[in-house]
Amino acid sequence: MPPRLRASRFSSAVVARSPTQPQSTSQPARVSREFSQTSCQQTTLRRRKFYEWLNGPGSALREPIPGSTNYLGAYDRYGNLVRAGPGWSRKSPTEPEPEKQLDEETSVNEPSPEKSGEEKLEGQETIDELEMSVRREEESKKKTKTDESDKLPPETAQDLQPFPLNKWFRSQPVLSEELREAIYQRVHKGGATVSLASVEFGVSNERVGAVVRLKQMEKEWIAQGKTLALPYARAVLGMLPTTPHVDTSRPGNRSKRPITHEAINDLIVHPATRQQLFVPVAESRKFTREDAGKAFDNQLLPADARIPHPELIQAERELASGLSFEERKRLATERIAQEQAKKTKEEEARQADLRAQKRVPQRRWDFVFKDVSVDSVGRNGRDPRGVGWRYGFPHEDRKKGQVKIPTKVEA
Repeated sequence: MPPRLRASRFSSAVVARSPTQPQSTSQPARVSREFSQTSCQQTTLRRRKFYEWLNGPGSALREPIPGSTNYLGAYDRYGNLVRAGPGWSRKSPTEPEPEKQLDEETSVNEPSPEKSGEEKLEGQETIDELEMSVRREEESKKKTKTDESDKLPPETAQDLQPFPLNKWFRSQPVLSEELREAIYQRVHKGGATVSLASVEFGVSNERVGAVVRLKQMEKEWIAQGKTLALPYARAVLGMLPTTPHVDTSRPGNRSKRPITHEAINDLIVHPATRQQLFVPVAESRKFTREDAGKAFDNQLLPADARIPHPELIQAERELASGLSFEERKRLATERIAQEQAKKTKEEEARQADLRAQKRVPQRRWDFVFKDVSVDSVGRNGRDPRGVGWRYGFPHEDRKKGQVKIPTKVEA
């Protein structure tokens, strides 16, 4: 026997009809689909608090301050800028500027040229003009005072925190567009080396090389007529702290020094120095940085020679010794010339070595042939340019009567 169906499951809208009456099927109205999965239409507490903050303290973040970051860490819980002084306030765009008001007043109160020619003599001022000149001076003084009061102090570490709950993360500055262009012009047109531009602008060697390559690519794209994403670049630079460019060629900036973007003498940790060593040293011996480098690895140079700009140490030593600016400049120029001549000589020797080789290209590798002579071993047969018998030459420690233990200790 089939199970019986309860009457409550049937819809109350079904009405019995006679078989002769025509039936019409009515479709229910389509309900709009909700964005949220929950059917609660009431505003939750967190959503209400979010809108209260967005219309209250968070409204200060809608219009960022020009030339400044717009991070949450720069404002307090009430929407006030922390580093701003008590008299600082945002200028509303609806308020007319005092200069425009003065221009309107002068245009209204200024007499027509016909009346001025009739009422005043040549070289004589009227009372209205004197009053307007005094008013302009007062407004200019007032404007300078307001500009000084509206001037914000520089950004602090708290202003560079995008996330208030993570106080250890701070936004690092990037190079401004003016500084990038100055670096490119100094290297590309000025003929300066990468190391010299790094010292002048306070930017690392790797970043200077990257800026020069990217700027060169940008110039090529402009010459080819390609469209650049300049609005996007301006928007990103407007949201991040930037390192400005100090043009020392201007008369007012000759005494100023460029703003250092990053540490240019930072050392990369060498893999050989990651181990801990205990080296016994005599008390009478002077243990230097060079000795410490050899203790880790025989090929490891000291820190003074491994830094990107070892010439800065020599410059500081000359400054501490009391040399004048002209003498220090002359010595620095001589060092740069000697280093450039050394690099040129090494490059010429490398090119001569490549020209002396004969390369035969093959399918998977190349055969390289070089002319050698047996006579190049020298008198003792130990010249590194020689070939042949020098590989079978016996070592001195294999001979009889050779002392194999150290006889002295170098201080």
